[in-house]
Amino acid sequence: MILTYKVKHNKNIVEELRKAKKVAEFGIEHKVFSSAKVKQFGLKSMIANQILRKYVRNRKIKRVKSVNLIIPNQGIQLRENSIWIPCLRLELEKPRRNFQKINQIELNREYAFISITINEPQINEPEYYVGLDLNTTGHCAVLGNPKTGKIVKMGKKGEHIRKKYRNIRKNLQKKGKYRKLKEISKREKRILRDQNHKISRKIVEIAKENNAGIRMEKLKGVRNNRKHKRSFNHSLNSWPFYQLQQFVEYKAKLNGVIVDYVEPAYTSQICSRCGSLGNRNDKVFKCPICGHVDHADANASFNIAKGQSIDRLNIDSDMFKGSTDTPKEALVRTTPTLESQRL
Repeated sequence: MILTYKVKHNKNIVEELRKAKKVAEFGIEHKVFSSAKVKQFGLKSMIANQILRKYVRNRKIKRVKSVNLIIPNQGIQLRENSIWIPCLRLELEKPRRNFQKINQIELNREYAFISITINEPQINEPEYYVGLDLNTTGHCAVLGNPKTGKIVKMGKKGEHIRKKYRNIRKNLQKKGKYRKLKEISKREKRILRDQNHKISRKIVEIAKENNAGIRMEKLKGVRNNRKHKRSFNHSLNSWPFYQLQQFVEYKAKLNGVIVDYVEPAYTSQICSRCGSLGNRNDKVFKCPICGHVDHADANASFNIAKGQSIDRLNIDSDMFKGSTDTPKEALVRTTPTLESQRL
C-alpha cells in the first residue's frame, strides 16, 4: 500500500523549480524524453528525467503552470532519524510509520511529499457490519450500529460551510474579484477536506473497536439523477461524498477493517424493523405497518448495515455539535445515547 506524507522543508528551491518548469515546457514542445536534451537548463539529470517522464509521456498535458521537483528512490538516502537528498543537500523528517521503501519525493516551495510503501495489515473477519449513510443536508454522515442500536451523527456543519462560501462567491462574482474567488474556493475545499478526515477517522475507530466492518452505499452516478429540485443542485454538486468514502476506505485498510458497498435504492424508505415500505417526509420516517418512527438517516444507516429488529435510541448525538433530533413519538424502549463529543 502506498501512502504520501506531507512535510514542511526550510530550503529555498525557487531556482530549481524555475529550471524544472523550463524542462517540462521544453519537453512538451519538442517531445523530448532524455535528460541529455535539456542539460542546457542546468537541472540535475536525475530530476530532469523524472519531470520528462511525468509531463512528456502524458499526451493530455499541453502546457504547465507549475512543476514540482521529483526525486526518485535512487536519489534518496535513509538515515537513522531523517531522510537525506544529496543532490539538493536537503534533510527531511523521517515518517514515523514503519515502511518498506521510499518510492519518490516531490517538492514545491514549502512542502515535501514523501511517497512510501508499507505492509498492508491483515483484514480481520468482522462479527457484523455498521451502516454509513451519507447525506447532502443535515449531518453529512450517520453511522448506525445494529448490534448496540446506537447512532452516531457527524458533520452537521458541512452544510453550513457550503452555504456560507456559496454566498461569499456570489458577492465576489458580482464585484468581479476573480482572484479572490479562487482563494475562497480553495479555502472551502481545505475546510471540507479536514472535516472529512476527522469524520472518516472516527468512523474507522468505531468499527475497529467493535470488530465490525463498514457498509456504505454505491453512490457512483448519483449526480446524474434528475429527480430533484433545481434548488438542490448546489448541495448535490458541492458535496464531497466520494472524498469521504475514499478516506474511509484507506483508513479502514490501514486498520484491518473491511469495507463493503450496497445498492442505495430504497435504503431510506424501508423500515429497518419490519422491512416494509414506509413513508419518508424530509428527515422523518414512519412505518404504517409496525408504527416505527425514526430519523430518516438513522433508519437508512440500519438498512445499509442490514441490521435485525433491535431497540433504538431516544436521542441521537452529533459527535461534532451535541445533541440533536429527538424522535417525534416515544419508542417502546430506549437505550442510552453516546455522549456528545467534539473533534
